[in-house]
Amino acid sequence: MSNEQSTNEMQQIPVRLDKWLWAARFFKTRAKAKEAIDGGKVQVNGSRGKASKDVLVGDQLKVRQGWDEKIVTVTNLSAQRRGAPEASVLYRETQASIEKREGEASQRKAAGMSSFSEGRPTKKGRRLIHQFREKNQE
Repeated sequence: MSNEQSTNEMQQIPVRLDKWLWAARFFKTRAKAKEAIDGGKVQVNGSRGKASKDVLVGDQLKVRQGWDEKIVTVTNLSAQRRGAPEASVLYRETQASIEKREGEASQRKAAGMSSFSEGRPTKKGRRLIHQFREKNQE
């Protein structure tokens, strides 16, 4: 199937908001997309969205994911989840949103918030933690 033909097929069918967010790869599952919508983390054209609402080409969505908030415009519709390059055709992020996200990410990095734990401590690491706690309790 050609790329032009698949684009035409994508635009003709109405798609639920939760299904579109899943197909556009904002969330790994439709259940997580629905959970985010119900939690108020997704807005459609400035108002709180519903999972069953149909998405239209030209709608503006504000999607909050963790620390980031993306403002995107729907450019195509699809109810099928495909690869990332094809999913990126479904929307276009606004330039202001990109700049804001990058600015906030650099602020978090400068504040040292990007240093996360590397998992469970090793045996040596646990010993050091216990020694530190014992010294501070005295």
